[in-house]
Amino acid sequence: MSKAIPTVQKFMSVAPHTIGVEQTLATAQRLMREHTIRHLPVLQGNRLVGLITERDIQLVETLKDVDPTAVTVEDAMVTNVYSVSPEAQLDEVVGELALHKYGSAVVMQNDKVVGIFTTVDACKALANLLQTRLSH
Repeated sequence: MSKAIPTVQKFMSVAPHTIGVEQTLATAQRLMREHTIRHLPVLQGNRLVGLITERDIQLVETLKDVDPTAVTVEDAMVTNVYSVSPEAQLDEVVGELALHKYGSAVVMQNDKVVGIFTTVDACKALANLLQTRLSH
């Protein structure tokens, strides 16, 4: 008898840090450093409008004459955000992350950001599944 495939909710980071579109790249960078994270869902009001990553910020900062205290998150974020529900099956989400080389999936419930599932969370899930399901 096989076990049910777990959902993303079991392994996601809950209540992730977010940032507003009008905030600066310097603010985003500080938040990421303080909380040791690499992804920030971007909100306009309470609505998800984008995602900014540590890599996005580093790329923008390599451009000539860019002042991270003047450039907003909106100018550097991606708007095609991969989002899933907390009930999404782990295998489907991990498959999409791998297929599209996404670094994360924003977890949404009732149009609100409730979590984030990153490649680090996927590695933790793999380790957990290997230990609990394959060690017998």
